[in-house]
Amino acid sequence: MNKLTLLLALGLLLGSCHRKAVPTTSANGPGTSVSVAEPSVRATNTTFTFLNAKGKAQINMKGQKQGANVTLRMRRDSIIWISAGLVGVEGVRAVLTHDSVRVLNKLEKTYFSGGYDYLSKLLNVPVSFAQMQALLLGDYLPAPTGTTPKVATEEAGRQRVSYPLAGVMIERLLQATTGRVQQLKVSDDSTKRNLTVDYTDFRPLDEQANLPFAHATFIQAQQAALGVITAAINYTKVNAGRERLAFPFVIPKGYKRQK
Repeated sequence: MNKLTLLLALGLLLGSCHRKAVPTTSANGPGTSVSVAEPSVRATNTTFTFLNAKGKAQINMKGQKQGANVTLRMRRDSIIWISAGLVGVEGVRAVLTHDSVRVLNKLEKTYFSGGYDYLSKLLNVPVSFAQMQALLLGDYLPAPTGTTPKVATEEAGRQRVSYPLAGVMIERLLQATTGRVQQLKVSDDSTKRNLTVDYTDFRPLDEQANLPFAHATFIQAQQAALGVITAAINYTKVNAGRERLAFPFVIPKGYKRQK
């Protein structure tokens, strides 16, 4: 797996277990927010229709560092489009929908088209569209039906919400004033797999929106086979609203399909 593919994979490491998607409502309009369906949890999520973001990523794996330019496009609850490349040359493009995963590797002239079992096998964890969307947006995903989260109030009024799920512990730190996810931790004691995601540099999505969006994300993942992997993603431009976006994905002639 080359380093650009790793960039996509690192994000999916957050999907360490199946979680319930947060219900949203289109009546709020672009760039606004909606509270999650857990009365004791003061979390607030985005509800825009389209998102277009550009930035840079720095990956460190086993002492080897690799930078990449990243472009993210999204139609909420429908499609996620990711492109990663070096110095203006695209290396990897991925398109995710609720039931399909397509990845184009221009460096190796290969492609994949299938379901989420591909990503689950690649990362050795279950992955879903809802999990990937929440990761990229810094949104909160409630505990599954029948599970009551533990909610602790910390200094400055921040909430720490945690609950066990499928053998792992999920823990999120929520900002006091905005209800936005500030940190996410996923830990699996049985496999010694741990992951921490910090969301920082919160800024409004646009002039009309009063909801802050994390323009910087730092991911630190630890697995027995790979050791410690870190990825720092900094967005330089983020636009959200109702303006339609294109999500192109064309497989060039001669590319080989990965199984």
